[in-house]
Amino acid sequence: MKTGSTTNLFLMKKIKLEIVGLSFSQTQSGAYALVLGEEVGQRRLPIIIGGYEAQAIAVELENMTPSRPLTHDLFKNFASAYDIQITEIIIYNLKEGIFYAKLICSNGDKIQEIDARTSDAIAMAVRFNCPIYTYEFILSQAGIMLDENAVQTDEPKIIERAPAEKEKKKGKESGEYSSQTIEELKENLMRAIDEEAYERASKIRDEISKRKKS
Repeated sequence: MKTGSTTNLFLMKKIKLEIVGLSFSQTQSGAYALVLGEEVGQRRLPIIIGGYEAQAIAVELENMTPSRPLTHDLFKNFASAYDIQITEIIIYNLKEGIFYAKLICSNGDKIQEIDARTSDAIAMAVRFNCPIYTYEFILSQAGIMLDENAVQTDEPKIIERAPAEKEKKKGKESGEYSSQTIEELKENLMRAIDEEAYERASKIRDEISKRKKS
């Protein structure tokens, strides 16, 4: 394992984070805001990521299976084939607004750190089902305190479009899906997944689930 400043970081107390939201960025066109929150605490850590990485995270969180492996799926399959596991992700530094992360990997005998973009690291974390950590100084610099009256949910909130546009299209799509049969919905679901239109697939899946409950 590397020594020096990195080793000193590992002596610091780690703070476990969870994914609490993924939404369209209101400040950067085409970007998304990934929101991480303390497992114990009220602080939130927003990180701006690209659309591809947001899709990779959302696909796994929504339990969708693309017809062909995405890049992060390929990396997981490759690592697993050689008995390499990612045991944890650490967001270890913040410089000039850029977050730095590491994958902590193990083959059972050796532990190795691999530097990674934070968005890629988290996309791998959700695939390996491993914990995400950071340090107090990062939360102190970039964390946002959640309003104590805010409603808490157990599931990450996934939004992939700006609110105004999302609501406009939601009404149109809801009417379209409600008029389709279960068979048509299932066909459209498979088509959406094949086209990698995961947001549309999510809406169709929700319509199918709603029909099954009624």
